[in-house]
Amino acid sequence: MTNIFDETQENSGQTDVSEPYSILSAEKLTCGIRFLTDFWREKYFQEFIRNGGSKIKFICGRPGSGKTHFLRLATAIAKEENYKTVQFSARDIWMHDFKEIYIEIFRQSNIMECLEAASRHLIKEMGFDYRDIPKGMKFIDYLSQNNMGDALNKREIRSQLRQIFLDNPMLDNNFALACSMLTGSILGYPVLEEQNRDLLLAWLEGDRSVKLSQLRALDFYPSRITKYNARHMLRSLAEVVRMGGYSGLFIAVDNLELLISRSSLEPLHYTKMKREDTYESIRQLIDDIDSMKNIMFVYAFDRELIDNENAGLKSYQALWMRIQNEIVGERFNRFADMVDLDRLEAQEYTPDVIVSISESLVDLQNNAPVSPLDINTAREIAVQARTGAIGIPRLIQIAMQEVKADV
Repeated sequence: MTNIFDETQENSGQTDVSEPYSILSAEKLTCGIRFLTDFWREKYFQEFIRNGGSKIKFICGRPGSGKTHFLRLATAIAKEENYKTVQFSARDIWMHDFKEIYIEIFRQSNIMECLEAASRHLIKEMGFDYRDIPKGMKFIDYLSQNNMGDALNKREIRSQLRQIFLDNPMLDNNFALACSMLTGSILGYPVLEEQNRDLLLAWLEGDRSVKLSQLRALDFYPSRITKYNARHMLRSLAEVVRMGGYSGLFIAVDNLELLISRSSLEPLHYTKMKREDTYESIRQLIDDIDSMKNIMFVYAFDRELIDNENAGLKSYQALWMRIQNEIVGERFNRFADMVDLDRLEAQEYTPDVIVSISESLVDLQNNAPVSPLDINTAREIAVQARTGAIGIPRLIQIAMQEVKADV
């Protein structure tokens, strides 16, 4: 039985990126966790983020507590609520340089799709219906075909592009100018050659091979995207995503505990300096998040990243002061920015819920010879989880493997 709750496989520390994981699989495994995911759907995806808010959440828990599953489920819900979603692991992307994070988000965001939507909005603002334009024909050609490609309409296209992009206070001026030219290429006016289109996209993606002198030939004088201005560029990207008709931008980052790993098997190794640069990068993102709109970050990591006093989050006080929960009540706080899945499972994962989870797992095994757990085994798991080092979701899978072996 594959571990669909966490990417971290027992004893290996490696990620099985080939494992298929559908939205349907995520939706079937909602027992217990719906207490939180339904809340996020209503309060954040349907209200706060969609209405222009921004948020950063942290998901922590023991190995096998379901952190990766929670990220996947939250991402699936965000997609259902019309968010542009981005997922990646700290095992694949350097976290100490925010430019690398921005580049990965940009790559997964498909900005041209959003600019296509912006071009349709422009066409509507000019009193036309984009559905009347034959497939494959640019707007300017459609106007010319109908004897309307005159200087007045061309000036109106430029005016609309300026209003949509350059006059938008949420967009960096260089980012806005690049998007304006790219949208113009979609419309067919102003004309933009394909090689210049690719050049602009490469600059937006932070490609260091792009020569700024090449961009100046387009009357475009930007600076390079660096870790210092990447958050500002991300704010612009989130705004373009919103303009593309999406509710917002949802970003899920897994396996942040890699920052303190000493395993030689890990693809990325963090020195003390890189680790502290990562903490500082997250600290700066927290301080800047209120200047952004329609964006939500979720970072997930093993509890060790908190418990490790020398190298974990507590070792960087400037960050820890911003994310610790100062008031901890008896009940799980669904508004908390530090989401403790161990506390959640202690409150919500009753023996009946544990049985329901095992039944859902059986449904996902494609008629494999596995059986759900009985209530007595579920009670044993609930007791074991109180003091053990492994979360309930992983304990359920272990118990089901043992039952399968006995059969």
